[in-house]
This record gives sequence, structure tokens and C-alpha cells, in this order.
Amino acid sequence: MSSTAQRLRPAALALFLGHAPHAYKVAVLAALALNVVVWAVAGPAVAGWCIVGEFIVTLALALKCHPLAPGGLLALQAVVLGMTTPQRVYEETQHGLPVILLLLFMVTAIAFMQELLVLVFTRALLALRSRQMLAVAFCATAALLSAFLDALTVMAVIMAVSLGFYRIVFIAASGQPLHDDAHLAHDAHVPPGRQAELAQFRRALRSLLMHAAVGTALGGVCTLVGEPQNLLIAHAIGWDFAAFGRAVAPVSLPVAGAGLLTCLLLEQFRLFGFGAEVPAGVRVLLRERVEREARQRGARERWSLRVQAAVAALLVLALSLHWAEAGLIGLATVVLLSALLGVTQEPRLAEAMKTALPFTALLGVFFAIVAVIHDQQLFRPVVSAVLARHGAAQVAWMYLANGVLSAISDNVFVASVYIDELQRQFAAGQLDAAQFARLAVAVNTGTNLPSVATPNGQAAFLFLLTSLVAPVLRLGYGRMVWMALPYTVMLTLTGLLAVRFLLP
Repeated sequence: MSSTAQRLRPAALALFLGHAPHAYKVAVLAALALNVVVWAVAGPAVAGWCIVGEFIVTLALALKCHPLAPGGLLALQAVVLGMTTPQRVYEETQHGLPVILLLLFMVTAIAFMQELLVLVFTRALLALRSRQMLAVAFCATAALLSAFLDALTVMAVIMAVSLGFYRIVFIAASGQPLHDDAHLAHDAHVPPGRQAELAQFRRALRSLLMHAAVGTALGGVCTLVGEPQNLLIAHAIGWDFAAFGRAVAPVSLPVAGAGLLTCLLLEQFRLFGFGAEVPAGVRVLLRERVEREARQRGARERWSLRVQAAVAALLVLALSLHWAEAGLIGLATVVLLSALLGVTQEPRLAEAMKTALPFTALLGVFFAIVAVIHDQQLFRPVVSAVLARHGAAQVAWMYLANGVLSAISDNVFVASVYIDELQRQFAAGQLDAAQFARLAVAVNTGTNLPSVATPNGQAAFLFLLTSLVAPVLRLGYGRMVWMALPYTVMLTLTGLLAVRFLLP
């Protein structure tokens, strides 16, 4: 039995977490063992902080190993050790059901419109030859769309377009057909003479993606429908769409200006990994492709593009006017596109849906970690310290505290914790209406702006980090944090000054 165990041990370790580095596997096993010791010696609250920190590390090393498996093991351990319960995890998942539906169906809908999107963005890329103007256009467009649509939908569009661009250039550089998008992350079949051009194009796409990701935060903070927590806050204080926009404008407008200025400066001076030009050879390739496809496009292809354009316009209208939950609008879009474009075979439908599934599963794990934070009241000391302050200082501290906590947790959860307590204090007469309004704006802007510091702080960032695009463009956790750093500093400071001095 002992010899059999010795023979099986290497096989078990080889299978555990698959192709992840050996040191990573050992670290995960060590963390699981350490958590039990900490739980027994220091209690569940300290062990809860350990699990939160370890989960963040699995996100940081997403390019080494997708965080679903190691993060899921941490979540399972938290449940087994009683730091949360299956019922609480289920409740958190129910709370996040709109995001799950959004991912499953909206990302699938975007996949069906990829042909149109790549064509539109290719023409925009060719028209804007200045990298500065191209970057600002991506950031501003993402901001404008995110003010009325969900940030995940906007990022799904930008990611689909970026992957489409890279796929075209990769196939041309390698000179071979592409059978699986997973091969895009490897340059082994690309001739050495073309690898430098491909690497430069990767850097350019990486910059555009990060500008767009920050743009979703700039737009998301502005309106009632920009982010889920905005609706929660507006409902608590009784603001409609116009009232919400007016209340946050003293903060959102200066921040938007600061964000676009930061975008321009980063490109102009090539700072923090930004500033790569789209290679001239790539522009020529894309222009030739557009012209060739235009010549070869028959009646069937032209009708397909018109259908995609019509459904895309209907999608934007439905989301802007909120005819239904965003995920259900996505499902309706999938039904229309699959019917009108003849997508009736299960393999094609499965191919379109598979992009969203890994991140959707990871969200389930994330909700379990949020359940640990909730049940162990890990944020309670910070909440109490902020609420103990008064006047203008309380507003500033409310903004900063929400920013810090949102950078490591779920924005909606953090906002709900604070706004519920503020609502209780207002009802008890401990806050006047003006201070309640100022603090509500601080909660909204705090959960939306400083949280760009980390991928786990913004759902759009996390979606990008765990997508196929990230390894293709070599966009890991550390690089995302580094590239977001100037934005983090500028947006946080501008927002802090605004909530401190510009709120009425």
C-alpha cells in the first residue's frame, strides 16, 4: 500500500491544477493548510482575511492558472470551516443573478455581432492615424456607452474587436490557418521577422483595452444606470435619473475631464506601458482586408451586416431605456440574431457561449468570498471608524474608505453596507438631508473611481483579466495594476478634492 501511494503521489501532484507551475501548486496546498491552523488558533475572522488575501493572489497569478480552481478551493474551505454557509453563498449568488444573466447572454450576443463590430472599429482605427486621438476615442466612447449600458457589455464589445484585430494580424504573420483561438497566445509559428511587428501590435491593443476599461469607470459613475450600486444608492435616497446625474455631476464631470487628460498624457509621453503605435504594416493589412471583403461581399453577407446593425441599434435602445433586465435583453438579442442569421446548430451556439462561462463560474466563487466578508463582518471596523466622523471630513473619509474596500471586494456589497447604515442614521435623525446626500455621492464615487486600482475592484477589469484576450495580449494582474496606476492616482485625487470642496 505504501509503495502504491508513493507511485501515485507524483501523478496526483501532476494532475492537481494541471499545467500550473510546481511552486504554485505547492503554495496553494500550503495556503489551505495554513488557513486551518489560523482558523483554529486565531479564529474565523483572521482566517477570513487570510482567505480574502489568498483569493486576490490567485487573481494576480491568473496567467499562471485560471483562478476558478484555486479560488474555488479557498471558497469551499471557508464553507467547510464554517466561515460562511451554503445558504449565504446562495443568497449572494441570487443577489448577483443579474450580472450572471448579463454575462451568459450579452457576451453571446456580442459574439454573433463580431463581424460588424470588427468592420466598424477597423474603419475607425484606419481613420484615426494619431495614437493619441485613437486612445482618447476609445476611452471616451467606452465612457459614453457605459453611462447608459452595462460596463461588462461595453468591455465585451471592445474585447471582441481586439481579439478580431489580433486574429487577422496573427494569421497574416504566421501564414497558417488558425484552428483554435488558444493558439493566439503563442508565437512559435510566427517567423522571427514578423514577431517584432506582432509584439508592437500587442502593446498597442493592450493600451487601447486599458484606456477603454478605465473609460467604463468614468462613464459608469455618471448616471443612475451606469453601475448596479448606483441604482441601490439612488433608491435609498429617492433620486430619479435626472436628480442622480445632478447630484454626482460636481464629482463626475471633473473626474471625466481628468481621466481623458490622463489618457492623452500617457499616450503623448509613452508612460506606464502606453504609447505603442499601431504598426504601419498592420494598417496596410487591415485596409487591404477591408477593401477585399467589400469587393467579395455578396447579397448574403450584406444582409447579415444589416441584420447585425439593426439588432445592435435595438440592443442599445433597449438597454438605454431599460425595457428589461440587461441579461434578458441579451437573451432576446441572441434569439433574434440566431433566428435571422440562421445560427441553429448547437456547436455554433456553444462556441458563442463558451467565452462567458469561465468568468461566470469565477463569479460564483467571488460571491462565496463576499459571503465570508459579510458573515465575518471583516469590514465592520472600517465602517464604524468612518461613521464616527462628522461634517466635511466624514464625506472625504467615506469616499476613501469605499474606494479602498471596493478595490478588494465587490462594489455593490460595499455600497450596500454603507448606504444601509446611512439610511438607518438618517431615519433616526442622526443625519440631515444635505449631509445624507453628500455621503451618498461619496459612496457612489468611492465605489466607482478608486477601485480601478485593481482588477478585482471593477467587474469590467476582472472580466478582461480572466478572458482569452488577457494571455493573448500578455495582460496579467501586475501589468494591469501598473497601467492603471496613473489613472488610479489622478481619478482618486480629483474625486477626493471634488467631494471635499465642490459638493453643495
